[in-house]
Amino acid sequence: MSRTYNIAVIPGDGTGPEVIAEGVKVLNAISGKAGFKLNLNYFDFGGERYLKTGETLPDGAIDELGKYDAMYLGAIGHPDVKPGILEKGILLRLRFELDQYINLRPVKLYPGVECPLRDKGPEHIDFVVVRENTEGLYAGAGGVLKKGTPDEVAVQESINTRKGVERCIRFAFEYCRKRGKMNKLTLCGKTNVLTFAFDLWERTFYEVAKEYPDIKPDYAHVDAITMWFVKNPEWFDVIVTDNMFGDIITDLGAMIQGGMGIAAGGNINPHGVSMFEPIGGSAPKYKGKNMINPLAAICAGGLMLEHLGEIKSGREIEDAVKLVTAKHIKSLAAGQMGLTTSEVGDLVAKYVTE
Repeated sequence: MSRTYNIAVIPGDGTGPEVIAEGVKVLNAISGKAGFKLNLNYFDFGGERYLKTGETLPDGAIDELGKYDAMYLGAIGHPDVKPGILEKGILLRLRFELDQYINLRPVKLYPGVECPLRDKGPEHIDFVVVRENTEGLYAGAGGVLKKGTPDEVAVQESINTRKGVERCIRFAFEYCRKRGKMNKLTLCGKTNVLTFAFDLWERTFYEVAKEYPDIKPDYAHVDAITMWFVKNPEWFDVIVTDNMFGDIITDLGAMIQGGMGIAAGGNINPHGVSMFEPIGGSAPKYKGKNMINPLAAICAGGLMLEHLGEIKSGREIEDAVKLVTAKHIKSLAAGQMGLTTSEVGDLVAKYVTE
């Protein structure tokens, strides 16, 4: 085999290992068919390791992970670990230190999936959110004075640099061009209130737009975006926005595409190692019950292959998922699929090899 990819696999917490196992099952099936090889190396980063060792990521982990072609993540989150420790110590650290400055979130309604929006089908919900992933409010700038007193002051600052904003916007224009659907890129912001940060975003957006005459630039306030996602999702092609707004609107996007069980995303460094993951959490209450939906993890594997250049194989995985949602699954909810976790993985693997 001439094409070989080294993949760092982090199954993580809760049901993460179960959904990743099904994703790996599908990846192995498609790689055998397409003639490329995946070398998978597993890492135990997550809540169990933290509880045993007190460390989130050991020394040297970032450098080691940076040598891989891609990373495949299950989920991070453990009921016995205080919220924020694992998220900051693993997820945010990986994104920031590996400079995964794009969070890529396709929002697509698949056939057979129940949509909470009346009269909306797969032909209406098919867009992509490009979220800046290493700046904004998540940069961790700020502090607290007089904590725990009546005079407490908490400041959280949104950091936006010209470099960070421009590279995100350029990625979005390039992605919109490559996608070739409506050739429309919408900037999601709040220029009427956040006049410093989104003045930078808006000026940069329209300056870069001049270099892409084939792409129609568009703008919408974030509050309007949330309304239109519900009323007219078919208006959107590609959306670019900052870290916080992107975090919020992609969860709404997940709901209109059927729920977290189908939502996948990538943390992208176009010039380094990128990480792909299902969007839902670790769902510890379903751990070990073989009833969690693995389709988001399987779709994340497809996104990873597309990013690695195996575009045909990535799309074949998506096509197989569409067949499973259209023909076999009763619901995306855990325990209501009509199939077990492993049975869903078996079906997708079967379809990708046919």
